[in-house]
Amino acid sequence: MKIIFATANKGKIREAAEILGPGFEIVSPADLGIFDDVEETGSTFRENSLIKAQYVWRRTGLDCFADDSGLEVDALGGAPGIYSARYASPGHDFDANISKLLAELGDTRNRKARFVCVVTLLTGGVPHYFEGSCEGSIALRKSGNGGFGYDPVFVPDAWPDLTMAQISEEQKNSISHRGEALRKMAEWLKDGTR
Repeated sequence: MKIIFATANKGKIREAAEILGPGFEIVSPADLGIFDDVEETGSTFRENSLIKAQYVWRRTGLDCFADDSGLEVDALGGAPGIYSARYASPGHDFDANISKLLAELGDTRNRKARFVCVVTLLTGGVPHYFEGSCEGSIALRKSGNGGFGYDPVFVPDAWPDLTMAQISEEQKNSISHRGEALRKMAEWLKDGTR
């Protein structure tokens, strides 16, 4: 099945292709000549995910999906939340975002956090929502070279001695927030419930 993933993030596209497997051909907006940066004006992950999916749907009329995801840290009242990619600055500078996060946490003992993801699938223009989360905590410093975003400081409960950037892509996809949401979407599509 060919489906558009409404993102320009190559890391997310690679991850989605690995999670969804060979039954799905992931197409990016860039593959269709769409290079616009869609402004995320929603106040929730669901609203932002819907905004991105609807933008691609309006431009193409083809089935598509978008995700909005982020990091929620308990000691910071759920921040950075929907502002995860732009936490330190308007650009997607994750080194700066991680530095700001670690500085704000300081030596706080409660480092409990979670990655949250909402995938919005538009089929025939109708939205369907799939959610996933990954519980963990924030490390005191960056470790590992894998993944992207906050992975170097996020220690998943499933691997309490490693950050997401230190585990394999396969291990990450098996527990990640995006992996959970995308597997739910794939199952829904394969069940023919649409």
